[in-house]
Amino acid sequence: MGLATILYLGVTFGLLVIFALLVWRTYRSKNRQRMEEAKHRMLEEE
Repeated sequence: MGLATILYLGVTFGLLVIFALLVWRTYRSKNRQRMEEAKHRMLEEE
């Protein structure tokens, strides 16, 4: 394995970790309730 391969795998794994953290943070139950409030307000107004 060359340096380029190791660097490529490192960057790919790093981006995967960042993506997983963003998904986890977005879909936590505490944040989900706060994010859904706007949708429920819009549905009640109609």
